[in-house]
Formats: sequence, structure tokens, C-alpha cells
Amino acid sequence: MFTKKDTDTDDIRKAESEAIASIIDKNMVITGEITFQGKTKIDGVVTGNITGEHLIVSAGGKITGDIKVASFSCFGAMRGNIEAGIVIARKECVIHGKIIAGSLTVEPGAVLDGEIKAAMNKGMIASANSHTASQPPRPEETARPGGKEK
Repeated sequence: MFTKKDTDTDDIRKAESEAIASIIDKNMVITGEITFQGKTKIDGVVTGNITGEHLIVSAGGKITGDIKVASFSCFGAMRGNIEAGIVIARKECVIHGKIIAGSLTVEPGAVLDGEIKAAMNKGMIASANSHTASQPPRPEETARPGGKEK
């Protein structure tokens, strides 16, 4: 039987092995929303929200905006909120913002500054996004199996 860790490892390998479909070059500066399919690599600067499948930000890449992707691998700089099934913070990357992820890997040397909600399934991610600071989670959302609160 597969465990969650085995499934996450398989998903990471699959995302990393896919060919890069689009590249935003280091000489490019883009302002606006980006939506893509497949794998995209950002070597330049993007200001705006990004939605897609597999996103890589290289060491020279910078994003200011929110991202919602299946997998996110960051070697560069990110300022904004991240919602992804898999997030990998590579060494020397800098991420400022809220991270909501099904799986989070942080390499030594990575800098994370913000709120982190990890090891969440899709239903939990949707629930986490629906709450604001003025709306605490309902008791049934914080209860552990067996009825005890977290």
C-alpha cells in the first residue's frame, strides 16, 4: 500500500521530469495575470497573479503576486500568497507570504516569512482559504478524530 509520503515523492518526480513548456527570460519584466498549462519557468520578473500547473522560479526570478498551482519550486524570490499541492523552497530562496500546501519541503538556507499551512488535502486548503482573521474555524474543522479539539 502506498503511503502519503510515497505519493508525494511520486508527484514531485513527475513534476520535475516534465519538459518546460514556457520560459519567462531573465531580461523580461511582466505586469499582469498569467495563466498557463504544463510547466513554466520564471527567470525574469513578474508582478501579478499566476495560475497554472507546475511553476519554477529560478535563482534570478522574482514574483510579486499570488500563485495558485499544482506544484511550485522556488529558487528565487516570491512576495505573495501561495496555494499549491506541492511547495519546494530551495536553498537561498526567499518567500514572503502565506503558504497553503499539501506537501511542503524546505531546504536548509531557504527563508520563509509568513503563515504556513502544510500537509493539507484539497478540502482543507479550500476551507483554509474561506476563513478570514475575523472568522475563526468552526469547531468541527479543528476537531481531531475521536471528537477532541486540536
